[in-house]
Amino acid sequence: MDPYIREHNIERNDIANAGTVASLTKRALKQRGLSREFIKQVTIGVYEAEINVVIHSYGGTANVAIDDDFVEITFQDKGPGIENIEQALQAGYSTASSYAIENGFGAGMGLPNIQAVSDEMDLQSSENGTYLRIKFNIKEDSYEH
Repeated sequence: MDPYIREHNIERNDIANAGTVASLTKRALKQRGLSREFIKQVTIGVYEAEINVVIHSYGGTANVAIDDDFVEITFQDKGPGIENIEQALQAGYSTASSYAIENGFGAGMGLPNIQAVSDEMDLQSSENGTYLRIKFNIKEDSYEH
């Protein structure tokens, strides 16, 4: 199948549209005949990362690439960055704003969940922003049978 490549803008605090990238990615994976379990893993990772951009940054982008061997999504946002990545990877640790928490987000499970479902995760951050690349390998058993 032809590679699927899309770039999406993600706006700061745009909770109403949070999840759009995850939904579009899920649809593309279904069209490729991938299994429900594989699609669920990818969708969880993309959704958690997308929410993090919405509630923690000043906005950013998500680049989705799907081919026959893998799904790779890179998120790049603008500031304020993650002060302590090691701490942010601990389940339950959160720096979410009261706005995010009032809207049901900010439980501190985003990064741990992304790490748990992805095959590879590369996270880099500074006060200028955060870069996150997550990769899911497509194997023979990743398809519906």
